[in-house]
Amino acid sequence: MRAAVQHETGQDKLEVVDDIEAVGFGPGKVRIRIRATGLCHSDLSAMNGVLPQPAPFVPGHEGAGEILDVGDGVTGLAQGDRVLMCWLPACGSCPSCKRGQTHLCLAGFMNAGTPNFRRAGGDVFGFAGTGTFTEEVVVAAHCAVPIPDDVPYEIAALIGCGVTTGLGAALNTAQVEAASSVAVIGCGGVGISVIQGARACGAAQIIAVDPVPARREAALRFGATEAVAPEEFADAKARITAGEGFDYVFEVVGKSATARTAYEMTRRGGTLCVVGAGAMDDTFQVNMFELFFDEKRILPSLYGGGDVLRSYERAIALWRAGRIDLEGLITHRVRLAEINEALDQMRSGTALRTCIEI
Repeated sequence: MRAAVQHETGQDKLEVVDDIEAVGFGPGKVRIRIRATGLCHSDLSAMNGVLPQPAPFVPGHEGAGEILDVGDGVTGLAQGDRVLMCWLPACGSCPSCKRGQTHLCLAGFMNAGTPNFRRAGGDVFGFAGTGTFTEEVVVAAHCAVPIPDDVPYEIAALIGCGVTTGLGAALNTAQVEAASSVAVIGCGGVGISVIQGARACGAAQIIAVDPVPARREAALRFGATEAVAPEEFADAKARITAGEGFDYVFEVVGKSATARTAYEMTRRGGTLCVVGAGAMDDTFQVNMFELFFDEKRILPSLYGGGDVLRSYERAIALWRAGRIDLEGLITHRVRLAEINEALDQMRSGTALRTCIEI
């Protein structure tokens, strides 16, 4: 079958091959025919080594498709079911799950060290234990979440990561209050979802910050009240908050420099929410006096910071009600053979989300 493969960490191009095999099917597993997958910036981060991932590997973790087969012991899923892929499934029995912090379950991360595929040359891993840039994949049954018939595959794929991450940062982690002021640094697919989450919470002012004009324009369409380039951010703070700072600032880039900017743009007693996934050697620093004196809350948000199954249901409900726009997030559509074109579109900032139809 076909798949896009990253042979070595650091390569900027994927090779589309047709001799790969999905492996590992058996008890507790399902085989999924991928129909649509989104290109997330985390895929680029795995390719360039910012996020740790064994190679060779098949990128992709935002996917949706249909069940082809179920292994022994699998309940609640059947051949033909329409599902989205959950790259961070909850095991239900670890300490994090028992505390109700199912998004911190490590079971899904453990899957990343087990090969999902095989070629003649040896084993091939799937990014984040999944690997959706392929026609078929075998995963643990709890990675497959049934979706209603009215949810298109391409919409379900986005809910599988970017939408859930962005909405959840606003609704679950930061818990944005009505009539508050919000700034979002980084307005790709996840940042736009943060903006939509803040709007759904009733924020009065939502300032989008991004160096790419097309992304600033998109942010306004999705609910931002103003969009500025990074060099205009300080002026926006002075104009909008009388210099005090924003109630909530979301960092959706994954770099210490923008996290530091976000901290400085947050008012005393306000909330800095870190959504971007950064490198292990990139250190964010605050001094002990400002940490104590300013009493700013620094809240990391992993995968939306809440129960992912509930978050999926909420995203679908908001989409059905017209409260969030998910179709508009898909700015480009390509076939798997055009995956490198899609990578270039994301690197340049011209794409919010590219849907890869498989």
